[in-house]
Amino acid sequence: MVPRRPMRLAALVAITLAACAPNDAPTRRDAAEGVAPGLAFPHVEELADGVYSYEQLHVAAGETITTLSLFVVTPEGVLVADGQESVEETQRLIDTIAGITDRPITHVVICSDHGDHSAGNSAFPSDAVYFAHPRSAATLEAQANAPDRPAGAPPVVLPTDLVGAERVIELGGREIRILHLGRSHTGGDLVVYVPDAKVLFMSETFLDGVFPAMRSAYPSEWVAVIEAAQAMDVDIYVPGHGIPDAAERPRRAADLEAYRRALVAVIAEATRLHSEGLTVEDATEAADFGGLEDRALSASQIPRAIARVYMELDGELPR
Repeated sequence: MVPRRPMRLAALVAITLAACAPNDAPTRRDAAEGVAPGLAFPHVEELADGVYSYEQLHVAAGETITTLSLFVVTPEGVLVADGQESVEETQRLIDTIAGITDRPITHVVICSDHGDHSAGNSAFPSDAVYFAHPRSAATLEAQANAPDRPAGAPPVVLPTDLVGAERVIELGGREIRILHLGRSHTGGDLVVYVPDAKVLFMSETFLDGVFPAMRSAYPSEWVAVIEAAQAMDVDIYVPGHGIPDAAERPRRAADLEAYRRALVAVIAEATRLHSEGLTVEDATEAADFGGLEDRALSASQIPRAIARVYMELDGELPR
């Protein structure tokens, strides 16, 4: 039998890890003050039997948001979907898992190749099976071989298995599906579906409460990916990023629909500005996103989103 903990684990995890937390832990705790009062980070929820979300604070463009991972505990081992932003933070995730089960981490799914989800992957066991989409595999290989890669940077972990449209695995008697529903945030986006739990980990395909971040996105295709996820038999949609105040509750269909509408609104407004012949710079000043400016990271992401929609309209997105 796999050891289990109660549903609400965040406080217990915070106490357990306090003694062994790396030096940056006090900074992250301080960052939570006034953002999510009474909520401890990292925040762990058991979403279904053996299926957990892990949510940790992350600072981007001077704002505090959260980064999420998923892990599935079975008698044969643990599958983790997405690491965290650094070796230290991914090790904290690993330590959290070790406090819940003594089963080893045997499978790691690289759903997003962006560094805030993959830079700490070298902390995972070297003998684990690593899954990624071919596009993400190419991105990671380019990062590993970049001539300007900083000396002393942690190694880039390359996938051992590539996932095209779908890979179904059986782990400890449980079916887990790794899916590529289409190009969205990175182009090589994977999601992880646990059918018997009706949980879908969407990684950066779903950014709850965050302005649509599009620096490497495929805007219109992203909307189609969201709609494909909405058509699945899912009760809980786990995002790749969120806002701290939302960490205390599972995200459900209404939250994903709110994000789909945000994507549609951003694309529509950028398309209108493009049709008027405005430059990206002028469009950034003129844009009216109908309140989406209140979402996290809007200041840094609005010009990037407009530029990416312009690229799509002009046929300039990478194939």
